[in-house]
Amino acid sequence: MTATNPFVLAVLLTAAAGLLAVLSSRVTTWSRVPAPALFLVAAAVAAAFDRHLRASPRPTVERLVTVALVAILFDGGMHLGRARLTTAAGPVAATGVLGTFLTAAGAAVLVHGAFGLGWYPAALVGTAVSPTDPAVVFSVLGRREVAGRSGTILEGESGANDPASIALMAGLVTAGGVGVGALGGVAGTFALQMAVGLAVGLVGGRALAWLVRRVPLPGEGLYPLRTLAGAFLLFGIGSVAHGSGFLAVFVAGIVAGDEDAPYHREIERFHGALASLGEIVAFIALGLTVDLGVLAHRDVWLPGIVLGVVLAFVIRPLAVGLCLLPTRLDRNERRFVSFAGLKGAVPILLGTYLFGTAVHQPDRLYGIVVVVVLFSVVVQGGLVPVVARVLSIPMRLVEPEPFSLGVRLRRQPDQVSRVTLAASAPADGRTLGELAAEGLVPEGMWISFLVRDGVLVPVGGSTRLVAGDDLVVLAEPGRGGDVARLFAPRGRT
Repeated sequence: MTATNPFVLAVLLTAAAGLLAVLSSRVTTWSRVPAPALFLVAAAVAAAFDRHLRASPRPTVERLVTVALVAILFDGGMHLGRARLTTAAGPVAATGVLGTFLTAAGAAVLVHGAFGLGWYPAALVGTAVSPTDPAVVFSVLGRREVAGRSGTILEGESGANDPASIALMAGLVTAGGVGVGALGGVAGTFALQMAVGLAVGLVGGRALAWLVRRVPLPGEGLYPLRTLAGAFLLFGIGSVAHGSGFLAVFVAGIVAGDEDAPYHREIERFHGALASLGEIVAFIALGLTVDLGVLAHRDVWLPGIVLGVVLAFVIRPLAVGLCLLPTRLDRNERRFVSFAGLKGAVPILLGTYLFGTAVHQPDRLYGIVVVVVLFSVVVQGGLVPVVARVLSIPMRLVEPEPFSLGVRLRRQPDQVSRVTLAASAPADGRTLGELAAEGLVPEGMWISFLVRDGVLVPVGGSTRLVAGDDLVVLAEPGRGGDVARLFAPRGRT
């Protein structure tokens, strides 16, 4: 029993830390400081007082964060889905790839000119601070979620710029410089990683979707585990094929996310919880690599703050603003998207790559990257809600819905439709009795569930339907078009 005491103590402390990390979301509600910043700082403070924590090998941390990032990107792709992506595919690609290059280039020019670093270390630092993290944005906004295309662009951009920045950093590290020949190698490596990652993601996502639909498993709990194993398999295939495994995972999540498959909701919940755990693990693990003594040096925190300010208020708004000019976004929405690109775990992960290069004082450069992330999360993040209010950005309040109601079926029903009543639809503002009297209700159709503002509403002839109602409609097979015409906006089916 005595021999197991250290292990039991480690389990106890880990569980306590995990519980505190989950409960920290309550602190962010009133402090407006995103939970990731709390994880990062708490881990750095703990490492400062415990030399055993500080001695965590960086390769181990990088591998741990890589695993967490795979889970996060796959869940992000599933949450985005093809249906939402198609409404903003162009802006997502432009901001995620071209915007990443422009941001990295702008930051590199600033680091070279203002801090006197050579072009190669400046390019490494600029690339490290170029990607964004939507989870930090939504943590700042609390229960309010950005509506419309601007929210989709923010999500899609972060999913695209993570693999893009990682591939760019890998190319720079491999090249070992920024000469003409080296830049050609960087471009070739980047193009190869993006092309292979995209191909593996598209083909693998379709194969995974087919597998989920066609191959049954004996237990419900195995379905999420199968998609998880599939995601890591695609990451491995993409990486072994000299492509971006991260892009492969993100694209596969998009392709498989909208599939109407068995236990789809359970799979989504599993991956959502796993992504939340991955975010906690990533920031805590990266926090253990941060040396507070290094951050206290003037030549670390001052350049970090300067870079963070210019990046937030000049470089990113210009880079992303240029990418969004061809879009039909409202001017205020473009301004919000340009400002709201907060930094997260990936910049710090990329900062650890500096230790594998021959640059001078990698610990100083890494400290600068950490300061930029902290500035972005705390200061810039604190301004995001203010900017959203000033620009009148459309948002929707996301209330928790801890209770659900449903039934289990052996086969997918083809006579059930779940719809949201649109404004100006034929059924908007009318009672079920009025709809029946006017002959607008198809024969054999009835509403089994009606949810309004998160509350189940009894259904009867006098029940008046209003825009925003969520309905579960039963109809005879082949009447799906009639159902759509009744609840969709006039002139659209």
